[in-house]
Amino acid sequence: MADTREAPTGAVVPDVVRQAVLGVAAQVLGSVPPAEVPAALRQVQRFAARRRATAGAAPLWAALTSDDGFRSRVAAVWSQARPELAERLSAAEPPSAEDLETAVEAAVGAFLTRPDGWQRAIDAVAPMLAARDAQRAGAEREASETGRLDRLENERARLAEQLAAAGADAAAARAEIQNLQREARRLRSDADRARHEARTAATKVAASIEEATAVRRAEEADLARLSAEVRAAAAELDAARAVVHGGRELATTRVRLLLDTIVDAASSLRRELALPPGSTLPADLVMPDRTAPAAPRTSRGRAAEDPALLEELFSLPRAHLIVDGYNVSKLGYPHLTLAEQRRHLVDALASIATRTGTEVTCCFDGQELGWLPSASSRTVRVLFSAGEIADDLIRRLVRVEPTGRPLIVVSSDREVATDVQAMGAYSVPSATLLTRLSRG
Repeated sequence: MADTREAPTGAVVPDVVRQAVLGVAAQVLGSVPPAEVPAALRQVQRFAARRRATAGAAPLWAALTSDDGFRSRVAAVWSQARPELAERLSAAEPPSAEDLETAVEAAVGAFLTRPDGWQRAIDAVAPMLAARDAQRAGAEREASETGRLDRLENERARLAEQLAAAGADAAAARAEIQNLQREARRLRSDADRARHEARTAATKVAASIEEATAVRRAEEADLARLSAEVRAAAAELDAARAVVHGGRELATTRVRLLLDTIVDAASSLRRELALPPGSTLPADLVMPDRTAPAAPRTSRGRAAEDPALLEELFSLPRAHLIVDGYNVSKLGYPHLTLAEQRRHLVDALASIATRTGTEVTCCFDGQELGWLPSASSRTVRVLFSAGEIADDLIRRLVRVEPTGRPLIVVSSDREVATDVQAMGAYSVPSATLLTRLSRG
């Protein structure tokens, strides 16, 4: 059905009439002097001639329906172009609409000139549009039906050809099936004979395979045993080499460190005491052995809580300070997290190592990922126990040091203090080190 529009006057204007009216109005608008153009159409007048009727359709239609002066100007131009049709419309004698084009032209003139009964000229277009649409729909249906019949006929012919080809294929297939059946009977006979021969051969092969498998298993067992012996021997050799190398390295390190300690201590002692060259020989001093067992090193005559004790121990040549990390940090910084305790303690120990030149080792229980000593702790050796507690790690550190080197172990654990004193180290409580650290 054709599109229609309703004019403000109440008349329903078909879309084809509306487009024709807009085309006339767009042409007339281009020739109107700018001063006489309605304000609503001044922007539309600037459009290209082909765009006025489309882009400016809404303001043009509003002006035609509401501005009688503009509509009269367009009607005058239209009447000059079609004087006969305009005269008949003004005489209230609308022309007989023999075709749709004539009816649309008359409707355009009636809309613009507005003679008496002008709505009838517009209303006459709608039935002709409906008839045209119905005719087109019928033609399309007829063409569609004709096309469908043609397609069905073509499909029938194609199916007939396929049926004939399928019949020929079926006959050929039946002949082929008979040939295949004869060939299948022959092949079954050959297969029976081949299966018999295969069973005989399989029996012989199975016996050979079983014999070869037994030989291979025996050889694999021998090879596995020899490989295990070789691996065990290699492991023992590697372990022996590692023990020898480690023992040699440890012994060399201990001897060199002890020698350096003794030399430094002797030089310092000779300088401090101003000793003259010795005149007594060792044989002059041989006495009956009445010495008591050596007492463990403790406080060197000072109270264990006296920070001055640490200063004296740090002044010893080649001194080594070993700290039970958490034993000190949990006592001194209980309000911090473990990671913050470690960092705070190691940074404080670094200042001692830098100022006194003392070797410093700090031991913590277990290794926690995500923390490494900071740049300020490069002078402090930080160790985490693995598979043991920090107390055992401290004992091993004291044990590997050569006898005679000044070792200071800071821990409030009585068992640790007792054990390291028995091995010749000085034992200092954690509170003493904290007091020393608090002084800066």
